[in-house]
Amino acid sequence: MKIPLYQIDAFTDRPFKGNPAAVCPLEEWLPEEMLQAIAEENNLAETAFYVLEEAGYRIRWFTPVKEVDLCGHATLAAARVLLDHGCSDKSAVEFQSNSGPLRVLREQERLTLDFPSVPASPCEVPVALEDGLGVSPEACLSAADYLVVLSSAEAVAGLDPDFRRLKDLDLRGVIVTGPGESEDFVSRFFAPNFGIDEDPVTGSAHCTLAPYWADRLGKKDLSAKQISKRTGNLWCRVAGDRVFISGHTAAYLQGMIQI
Repeated sequence: MKIPLYQIDAFTDRPFKGNPAAVCPLEEWLPEEMLQAIAEENNLAETAFYVLEEAGYRIRWFTPVKEVDLCGHATLAAARVLLDHGCSDKSAVEFQSNSGPLRVLREQERLTLDFPSVPASPCEVPVALEDGLGVSPEACLSAADYLVVLSSAEAVAGLDPDFRRLKDLDLRGVIVTGPGESEDFVSRFFAPNFGIDEDPVTGSAHCTLAPYWADRLGKKDLSAKQISKRTGNLWCRVAGDRVFISGHTAAYLQGMIQI
């Protein structure tokens, strides 16, 4: 069996930056253990698989250790592959997913995710969170992930987490954010329970980040930077219960898996 494989760097306009995602178009779904084995072999934060079904393209995402319900950068990467190689409509593509319909629009040189808003609510600071980050946050909220607010971009950049301690948390991951310098806000994302100590650029985290900062800053259009080692730039727009998340993509690799 031969399966096409693409590797796309998302939320960047150049290779070796942003967040690398593997994309595997399939003619039909393989057993789940095979999908997981491919993702583990790829050893990237996410591998996206999609299949053309009667209702349209269905997408699934796997980290090296488990399937997830939503992933931004790998959806952006999958859309780049489809728009370049498989989709007759070159302006937009829609995926069916475990998180509902997800549209990706081509807007000049960027691709834009149309994702559900996932606002966070204030919560107590878990002991494992404070111990794991080694700081006392200005605020702590929770949704799909914990959202930790610090005072500055410098404080976010200076974190050196204890990932073993963060594994004791009950949610998917930890978003840490603070006000930006040239951007509206910056962030980092940690998800050791999903086999990803630090994710380079996390599109889905901005479903929570964008409504938080939109409310705090009183504006709907926001610029963002994820300040991991690879870094990535995002542009967000909050519109009701949707968040539009835009970024560039850079194609890095095209090949074939042989099983």
